Amino acid sequence: MPEHPHGTWEPTPAGRWEDAFLSGNGRHGALVFGDPHDDRVIVTHHSLVRPDGGPPPRPPALAAQLPALQDRLLSGDVDAAERFTDGRDLRWVRAFHPAFQVRFVRDSVVWRGYRRAVDFATGVAEARCGGWHGRAFVSRADDVVVQYVTGPGLDGELSLDHRLAGVPGGLGVGRAVVLTAQGAQLTLRCRYPDSDLAYTGVTLALTHGGRTSVGATGLRVEGADGLLLLTRVSRHLGELDAGTEAAGLAALVTGDPATTYADLLVRHEEPHRAAYERVTFDLNAPRAERGLPGSTLIERPGSHALLERLFAAGRYHLLSASGALPPRLTGLWTGEWDTAWSGAFTTDANLNLQTASAAACALPEVSEAQGAFIQVQLADWRDNAREIFGARGIVAPAHTDGESGHAYHFQREWPMHLWTAGADWLLAPLVEQAETTGTRPAWLAAALTEVALFYEDFLTRTAPDGRLVIVPSYSPENRPANASWGTLNATMDIAAARHALRTAADWHPGPDGERWNALADRLPDYRVNAEGALAEWAWPDLDDSYDHRHLSHLYPVWPHHEINPYTTPEWAKAAHRALELRGAENGSAHGHLHHALIAARLRDPGRVADALRQVLTGDYFHPSLMSAHYPRRDVYNADAAHTLPALLTESLVQSTPDRLVLLPALPADWRRGAVSGLRTRFGARVDLTWGGGTCTAVLRPDRDADVDLKTPAGGPGRLRLTAGAVRELTLRTR
Repeated sequence: MPEHPHGTWEPTPAGRWEDAFLSGNGRHGALVFGDPHDDRVIVTHHSLVRPDGGPPPRPPALAAQLPALQDRLLSGDVDAAERFTDGRDLRWVRAFHPAFQVRFVRDSVVWRGYRRAVDFATGVAEARCGGWHGRAFVSRADDVVVQYVTGPGLDGELSLDHRLAGVPGGLGVGRAVVLTAQGAQLTLRCRYPDSDLAYTGVTLALTHGGRTSVGATGLRVEGADGLLLLTRVSRHLGELDAGTEAAGLAALVTGDPATTYADLLVRHEEPHRAAYERVTFDLNAPRAERGLPGSTLIERPGSHALLERLFAAGRYHLLSASGALPPRLTGLWTGEWDTAWSGAFTTDANLNLQTASAAACALPEVSEAQGAFIQVQLADWRDNAREIFGARGIVAPAHTDGESGHAYHFQREWPMHLWTAGADWLLAPLVEQAETTGTRPAWLAAALTEVALFYEDFLTRTAPDGRLVIVPSYSPENRPANASWGTLNATMDIAAARHALRTAADWHPGPDGERWNALADRLPDYRVNAEGALAEWAWPDLDDSYDHRHLSHLYPVWPHHEINPYTTPEWAKAAHRALELRGAENGSAHGHLHHALIAARLRDPGRVADALRQVLTGDYFHPSLMSAHYPRRDVYNADAAHTLPALLTESLVQSTPDRLVLLPALPADWRRGAVSGLRTRFGARVDLTWGGGTCTAVLRPDRDADVDLKTPAGGPGRLRLTAGAVRELTLRTR
């Protein structure tokens, strides 16, 4: 494997699935244990969500009750929204689950010189022990899980094993092994309990040398010195023609196992490496530390080599989890059926944080996956707007399994169906990607129109001062200290409405845009509370609740730039005070990193460093460098792993269509370093080096731009760029 940090390694096999090295192509995923005796690879697929006894629920039909609810909330009934429901019990979205494990149990192993590793630049996870060498990757080009094992005297039993933690007892399982002239075909078909839905895995096994026969659990292999496995999973209704699936796998065979493996790897590596290598991050870590195992680095939270490797791993895992869909709460991976929070997409912070680096860190693949996810659900989002609010346009759900986009999650503590800001937050990074590339996709323009239409219909109530009131309003996942969760004028809802209307107006100049800008002008101002902090609710007399993991009220600071130190310094001061007062509640990793992202926008490197320290010292990372939701590696979760690159990037470079900020929140101990390949929202690529009180930025603009340049020393003012003309700047940083 290449020099670190572009990979990681361990001196022992994975003992738990959470420690397995990961590979993926945004559709199929693989968790690779690297055990030379019981060689296991758990296969996952984004489409695998478990049926729960019927069609997905529709949103509650509450539009007729909305005016009465608004009246009660405006009259001071602080608990009124708790009755805004159709009486159904809480129902979670359908749960994500693994498919099975491809398992090759060898008769005997000589343990000598063990090492396992994953190469982020190729996506190959491998392990060596004695003469044994196992490799696995998930092809981005051919959508297939590829495993290749070599070594003398490969004797053992190969099976597709569905017996993973939490597997339902009523799962109907069928198996088949068919020997052919080309190799062997293993099929595992699993029908969900009480459902006509099923999923099928097919593995084509090719051996080099030796003999194969039907074994006790699958395929018996004797005397081979090479074994190539090609696996795909399909979720389906009714029967699936396994022969057709096997024929598709057979079409990938270009020769003997070694030749076929090499050809598959070349086709996969080209697009994967091109994406991964677009951006690099270097803190000048000692070479010796860069070579340490990941588990050892995790125990050195102050190590620059750890940050370098986590940045690289975060981009690798984010890319690998994004394709047909963006990453779930667990990315694209799980080793058990009882996945926390259903392994869903949670869109009121988690997914949003995970994909925050896509535009700046040059991963359009992630933006495209998020766009595909949204487009599939738009019809359901229209149902939400119509059924709950009696409005045109779209309202996004706070939870989704990736298929249904209906909003039906109601609890007294989390009345998610009241939340109206989701569409803006999910579309915002796609707007940033469009600004980065200088293109405006037609579907995105149409979606922005639909958000604006929703607000036209929803924003009908006014306060005594004539300003609009957002009612009902919900600040995920918090409540005022003196009111219930569903209330009025949550700061996040105001900011989302303003951003959505202004953005739609910018994309649609003319009468529509003028009307939407006029509506945005009527939205209420934010409120500063008695402690000098930006209040979480702009409605008078609603008291803040500070100890909470979410920072929804700082939405106009991050992800948006509406409140910033440059054009709105007084509001930025109030936002910073709100950040100072915010607690960490239950220690969720996403809360720490969300805090740090906002601190970076507010030019507070000390707070960035402190929040980062909380994550690095809290034992949130597994040896796989995938993360956990809580300290002490409690609950496998991709939030920290995928969000970390966004934080490190925001500390170094921030941009809007008319502003570039260099080193806005550089932690004091990052004395020297470099980042290359970052993209800006005004169409330029940035390479940045710093150290010794200066920084050098090399800008490569794709189009003409005129931007305001800011640095820690103040900045030289306007910067005019010409498309195709490289511009190099050396500036003071103190």
